[in-house]
Formats: sequence, C-alpha cells, structure tokens
Amino acid sequence: MRKTRTVHLVRPGDCNHYGSLFGGTAMAWMDEAAFVAATRHARAKVVTVHADALDFRHPVPQGAIVELVAWVREVGRSSMRLEVEMWVERVDSPERTLACRAGFVMVALGPDGRAIPVSAPVEGPDAEP
Repeated sequence: MRKTRTVHLVRPGDCNHYGSLFGGTAMAWMDEAAFVAATRHARAKVVTVHADALDFRHPVPQGAIVELVAWVREVGRSSMRLEVEMWVERVDSPERTLACRAGFVMVALGPDGRAIPVSAPVEGPDAEP
C-alpha cells in the first residue's frame, strides 16, 4: 500500500489559548493529506465527500512536530476511502504518539466535474514509492 506522509511544525497561530493545536487545523491538515494520497492514486481531480469522526486521543502541543500518514484503504467505482493518522513528536523526545485518526472519502472527477472510475489500490512490496 502506498502511503503519503506530510510534516508540519505546530506554530503559535495553529493553537488555541491552551497552547494545543486547534481541532479545525488538525482536520484541515488531515484532509489535505487524504487529498494528496487520493490524487496520487487516482491521478485525477478529487474532492472530499465525507469525513468520519476524528478521534482525538492526545492534545498536540505548540512546538511539536506532526507527521500525517494517509493511505487508500478501499476503492469503489469512483470513490476512495482513506485513513489518516496524526503522529506527534515533541522536539525534546524521540517518542511518537498517535494523537488523532480519521477516515475520509474522496471522489475522482473528470474535466466535466462528473465522477470517473478509479483503479483498485496496488498491494505488495512494490507499492511503496
């Protein structure tokens, strides 16, 4: 399975008054990672049509490094179900913590804005870029 990884530094403008990452910012970053993974799979314009519940397990502190890992889990005719995990590293520790997980559904669109078919995900050792 091909995974997409993106990295963000949690800056003061990304945080609430408690010094933790805004939930909406976390969701936007996760949606963006899902979008990149879906686009890489479909090689077409994709749009988000559904986001599952975001399960926030741990707060994400200001100054932390966030890695988002997204992958296509299932493919329908024109839709793709993706999983996204948000891993957090404090800069003073090598430990990584799963802070959030969510599922997204993306649909591939053709030039006319209508849904187009996508292929099934490639499995096996040769799937990683």
